Amino acid sequence: MRHQNPQPCIQFLGGVGTVTGSKFLVSLGSEKILIDCGLFQGLKELRLQNWAEFPIDPRSITAVVLTHAHLDHSGYLPLLVKKGFAGKIYCTPPTRDLSKIILEDSAEIQEEDADYANKKGYSKHDPAKPLYTIEDVRRSLRHFTVVPNSDWFKINDRIKFRFKPNGHILGSAFIELKIGTTKITFSGDMGRKNPIILNPSSSPEKTDFLIVESTYGDRLHPNLSPARELKRIINETLARKGKLIIPSFAVGRAQDLLHLLSQLRAQNDIPNVPIYLDSPMGIHATDIFMAHSKWHKLKNNEVDALGRIAVMVRKQRNSIEIAEKKQSSIIIAGSGMLSGGRVLHHLEKCLPDERNTVLIVGFQAASTRGRLLKEGIPELKIHGKYIPVHARIEEISGLSAHGDQKEILDWLKQFKTAPKNTFIVHGEPQASDALRVCIQDRLGWNCTIPKPFDHFILPN
Repeated sequence: MRHQNPQPCIQFLGGVGTVTGSKFLVSLGSEKILIDCGLFQGLKELRLQNWAEFPIDPRSITAVVLTHAHLDHSGYLPLLVKKGFAGKIYCTPPTRDLSKIILEDSAEIQEEDADYANKKGYSKHDPAKPLYTIEDVRRSLRHFTVVPNSDWFKINDRIKFRFKPNGHILGSAFIELKIGTTKITFSGDMGRKNPIILNPSSSPEKTDFLIVESTYGDRLHPNLSPARELKRIINETLARKGKLIIPSFAVGRAQDLLHLLSQLRAQNDIPNVPIYLDSPMGIHATDIFMAHSKWHKLKNNEVDALGRIAVMVRKQRNSIEIAEKKQSSIIIAGSGMLSGGRVLHHLEKCLPDERNTVLIVGFQAASTRGRLLKEGIPELKIHGKYIPVHARIEEISGLSAHGDQKEILDWLKQFKTAPKNTFIVHGEPQASDALRVCIQDRLGWNCTIPKPFDHFILPN
């Protein structure tokens, strides 16, 4: 006998057991809503999932709703559209603008890397191909639909949602989804309690089910001033007549760094050496940041200073010239986990010299070059070659855009009642389990750590 009143269910297609590839599918009968649609990054076995067949028919998905624009939450969208998805992709206004540059940059890097691999002959595939192209990105962008912040939006008579800012990056939000009579809240990537340049997270409300990230679920950020640490590292590096290379996510982290550097320079806390933002995507993201004043807390003069502090390096040939210079400088370049981009050319030149410093300022997924540097690897493979690591490796984890265990717990305490179940996602296994223990012990909530492709009915 056919069930007349289906109950909603959720399936975890990504972002479980790892911090990348977030994809959460909520279904009610034939209605299917995909929350986030990210690329897998890091370990080879994860990256290979980007090339695998999508777990369900993309044509069956009603809509996609994005928490924010980062590649591990939006990066699979061009493929989803290419494979047949024909619905709308809902997001906040800054997320729409940032997704455009992030996805275009992703496609360009893939095309450039494939061309370079074919030229140098170091790929195992002949010929090497990009995962998707610029044209695939442009087709996917036609599906984006901007939704005003904090207003309920009806997808149809049975499904509605709203965005509420969560302080992670410009335009980021947690999502409250009502499907049938069930309310589900998706934290997205939770920001810091007091972000450097963004407004803090909105308060959550009552929910039936909660999906919460756990990137830093097993640790606390050090209680150190990021500005003071940045000042120390810059001055120590320049005293050695070295270069400071900062691999940085173009969206969010780069703007935090520019703001801190503009403050340090204004206070004469650092020497007047050249500062470069060597990231076309970072430059575009800075322009978008300056255009969305309602989504951050900086004053006009602070925004102006942020935009003037660095030389904006737009062309590849200028990037190569900067990499060849021996002069001390500060270079901010993508990508943040050293998975590709212009930062690799700077590392090729700088890693063998002990006078230089590489500063890690964000989370580094397992097996990424950034994680390997943090762990003290003596040689780093770049463009098919092994580069000796003699440069100093430093880290400022206080610059992370992710809330730590305490900050996540403080956000959870704002719920008026306990959810029926809390699903812990978007974290490496030890981080997710530590957050589970913390939530169960301190809040007494039911918690589940799903495995890839797990499927749960969400009873009314």
